[in-house]
Amino acid sequence: MGRRFLRGLLPLLLPPPLRVRHRMHRLESVQPSKRPRCSLMAPPRIGTHNGTFHCDEALACALLRLLPEYQDAEIVRTRDPEKLASCDVVVDVGGEYDPQRHRYDHHQRSFTETMSSLSPGKPWQTKLSSAGLIYLHFGHKLLAQLLGTSEEDSMVGTLYDKMYENFVEEVDAVDNGISQWEGEPRYALTTTLSARVARLNPTWNQPNQDTEAGFKRAMDLVREEFLQRLDFYQHSWMPARALVEEALTQRLQVDPSGEIIELAKGGCPWKEHLYHLESGLSPPVTIAFVIYTDQAGQWRVQCVPKELHSFQSRLPLPESWRGLRDEALDQVSGIPGCIFVHASGFIGGHRTREGALSMARATLAQRPALISPSHPLVQ
Repeated sequence: MGRRFLRGLLPLLLPPPLRVRHRMHRLESVQPSKRPRCSLMAPPRIGTHNGTFHCDEALACALLRLLPEYQDAEIVRTRDPEKLASCDVVVDVGGEYDPQRHRYDHHQRSFTETMSSLSPGKPWQTKLSSAGLIYLHFGHKLLAQLLGTSEEDSMVGTLYDKMYENFVEEVDAVDNGISQWEGEPRYALTTTLSARVARLNPTWNQPNQDTEAGFKRAMDLVREEFLQRLDFYQHSWMPARALVEEALTQRLQVDPSGEIIELAKGGCPWKEHLYHLESGLSPPVTIAFVIYTDQAGQWRVQCVPKELHSFQSRLPLPESWRGLRDEALDQVSGIPGCIFVHASGFIGGHRTREGALSMARATLAQRPALISPSHPLVQ
């Protein structure tokens, strides 16, 4: 009784300004937080369907959980509309695509969206699954977070496209039943990420048909592979791109033709980067040869393929050189110090940089006799 009396008396004993602040403090202390959730409340809830699971919703949930605001999110697997309505985000269930309300299903008849349709300027026209939808709406933010940079960093945009084209799009296509080719495949493909996720479901004749443990394993699997792929692109693919970009910038210092580039470090994957970056060269030029050192410190001269996965070269080394080695090759080429030329003419070796450069230059000099006048390297 005495304590309650003193608490009631306290405002009367305070000067008028302090009385007001005291009353405001009392009011603020009982008002609910304007934020929908706080550390003392339940974590966010991500809803998806129960039963047999697939790679797309496993990846969608895993990607969301990589974001700080969802890292402790509870995964609610159900088809109950009332339970789904209480979730902060719903993926792959509910028959609704409404990003304003964080509803990301793709099964409804009206849904035909692709990366191209929702993000004008992007080339991919594969129908999106729940994985693609989450990546579309959260991908830039997620990559910036994982890479430790801002969303405005050009690396984020480059890796966003790369990760969709070489990781997420496959999941979208498989889940939507989109074949990679026309007609019958030549062989079975059974070890894709989607196939490995599917095998984490209970088999039809297992006594225990509970899928909760398997879904957690599926999320772990896709998260690990996503992060591994991103790490590769950040620490291997991007540095290789920088090497090729620098080589293109310095190409006229290697040879006045501008058709030979020199890589500062051999062994890096250069072809994909070359095709992409070459299109932006001014004045336009088609690169014919790449020279670099191998692991033994000897030099290679490699012909650029006509296309990324083609075995045909834009300009192969001379036919009279092909299949020859050492002194025999020296005599035919007139270039001392040669090591070899492959039988198909796509690559050759020399003991020195100048020798490799001479092999490329000699091939360029013989170009009219090697290829037709209509070839892009002649025009």
